[in-house]
Amino acid sequence: MTEALFLGDLHDPSVGADIQVMGDEGRHAVSVRRIRVGETILVADGAGTAVRGEVTEVGRADLRMRVSEVLHTADKPRRYVVAQGLAKGDRQELAVETMTELGVDEIVPWPASRSVVKWDPERAQRGLTRWRSTAREATKQSRRFRVPVVGFPMGTRELAERIGQTALTLVLHEDAEDSLGDIELPGSGEIMMIVGPEGGIAPEELDAFFAAGGRPVRLSDGVLRTSTAGVVALAQVQVLAER
Repeated sequence: MTEALFLGDLHDPSVGADIQVMGDEGRHAVSVRRIRVGETILVADGAGTAVRGEVTEVGRADLRMRVSEVLHTADKPRRYVVAQGLAKGDRQELAVETMTELGVDEIVPWPASRSVVKWDPERAQRGLTRWRSTAREATKQSRRFRVPVVGFPMGTRELAERIGQTALTLVLHEDAEDSLGDIELPGSGEIMMIVGPEGGIAPEELDAFFAAGGRPVRLSDGVLRTSTAGVVALAQVQVLAER
């Protein structure tokens, strides 16, 4: 059986140390997952470090485990960022969930001009809370030790400015001349992928990204949904990078 993973505070953990899981994570472990004394679990700090160990004590809303192994996520030469156009319904949460499972490092909400959903300050806060919660849960489900950063929304101008800070930015567009497989990936640095909303990327947005150094690419011979385009792009880039 796969060991359950929970998120908690780890301060320079060492073998033999006792770790307590409290708060929402502790209640979930005890009441929902029904973790019992003697089971082996994982606890990660969400920043790349985790511990494995046996549960030694279970309370009403917390548990204690003894560390038998300290684990670390291996450093990667490339950092993957996806700017996700705001979408209606639960499609954006689905995108966040699946990209987290694949190992995305950062997700940036993008209120594109053709986004049906509009985030005013109050709605933006609620949206960020949902996206971050989704990322945390997907991190645990996929047994990853690092929770991706879900940044504050960036407008088109801010996103164009960020392109200059990346090693490569791919703008996903169904009419692009180059396919993703035609692009030579950098050996290291940040690779950003920009995903439009349901209505697609507007011509003026595409022009702004291209002028800033973004590379328009197509992913397939069809038009993908906004909830799947970033996932497909991330998976393809990771495979190409490994090769």
